[in-house]
Amino acid sequence: MPSRPEQCRVRPTLLPLLAVLLLPSRGQPDDDWQALFNGRDLSGWVSLNVAPRTFSARDGMIVSTGKPTGVLRSEKQYENFVLEMEWRHMQPQGNAGLFIWSHAMTAPGTPFCRAIEVQVLDGLNSDTYTSHGDVFAIHGAVMTPDRPHPRGAMRCLPSESRCKPSPEWNHYRVECNNGVIKLAVNGKVVSGGTMCNPRKGYLCIESEGSEAHFRNLRIRELPTSNPAPENVAPLAQPWRNLYSGVDLSNWQSDPSNRKHWLVKDWILEGSGMDDPFAMRLPTKEQFGNFELICDWRLTQPPTKRTVPAILTDGADGPDVTIEDAGQGALQLRGHPLAEIALWSNNCGSGALNNLRRITTDDKAMRASAVPRIRADNPPGQWNRFRITLRGEIISVRLNDQLVIDRARIPDLPARGPIELIKLGTPVQFANLLLLELP
Repeated sequence: MPSRPEQCRVRPTLLPLLAVLLLPSRGQPDDDWQALFNGRDLSGWVSLNVAPRTFSARDGMIVSTGKPTGVLRSEKQYENFVLEMEWRHMQPQGNAGLFIWSHAMTAPGTPFCRAIEVQVLDGLNSDTYTSHGDVFAIHGAVMTPDRPHPRGAMRCLPSESRCKPSPEWNHYRVECNNGVIKLAVNGKVVSGGTMCNPRKGYLCIESEGSEAHFRNLRIRELPTSNPAPENVAPLAQPWRNLYSGVDLSNWQSDPSNRKHWLVKDWILEGSGMDDPFAMRLPTKEQFGNFELICDWRLTQPPTKRTVPAILTDGADGPDVTIEDAGQGALQLRGHPLAEIALWSNNCGSGALNNLRRITTDDKAMRASAVPRIRADNPPGQWNRFRITLRGEIISVRLNDQLVIDRARIPDLPARGPIELIKLGTPVQFANLLLLELP
């Protein structure tokens, strides 16, 4: 029996829906997402200042041992994006973090980078920080928090507690656009900030003391806002990490020496014990031309001491009184004339003291061994050397100030080790990073 005409009709109210269903597929929103972790290895990531085994791929997760304190950095910079990930701590009160718009290099005297940090913390709470999804600026970055912090810090405390305790998984969704960051914890936005600087840079996963797991990391990039150059982190260079933070594997060491050179997480300390056989810690490898970053500090309480002043021409002058916090040195290519002083003398650190003392009629050479300015931070604070050595020519920057400008070191070997030197008083080193040059 033929159907009645009205049975073949489509109701007018259903026509728009049917039209949508019959349209050619344009792809689902997930097509715009890219995996940040392939589930098998750490392709796309760089260990900056940690041991090779600190971060690993296991069972579809990025696993952090937490030791030493430091970061795993993305190879690529990101600007505007939505990022999702899951994380968990394997012990209560574990600590880690996700760095947004990060610099590629650690900040002086710290194992962390200049960035906006998204807190990954378990079960530690106070009036000024929480484990529920804080967002804050670190090490020179800038952010205006969505809500004022109790102490005026550039830190947004979450509007509510949504994190699950160890060892449960938590989900973060981080949306970043034109210097604005918003964090959703387990499905709800709880914190964020505006006016961020930088607003383009790298992503980092932080290792800080205990085992943490990360999985399902993915990102969807958004259109650029064309940030000004001062809002963009500098591009990374292929720096090599000379100190693992867990052992002395890159250094010439023996059991008797290890009591004098102490592995203290991200800090390598030359103890104050006076032993002539333990004064030096050379690298196993020899190097030619390079740029070296070395953070250091003298930890001995300063005492007044009278020493001969060092004049700008390299000669000794009248006695002066200094606040002496001890001394150490760096020696390059195993040559005594390429020994860089870390000390409290009036001329400042960076002096090539042995080159200054050599018997020569070349007054310009002697003067070139004396720092142009005294750029040391106060005793007990961290300092950063940035040393460039090409052929026989060395330049030294201390705390971003040029202190030795293209001094020539005669008869310097083409290659040799880098040696850390302690001279009877404690000295600490960190962020020992090397960039080989042609």
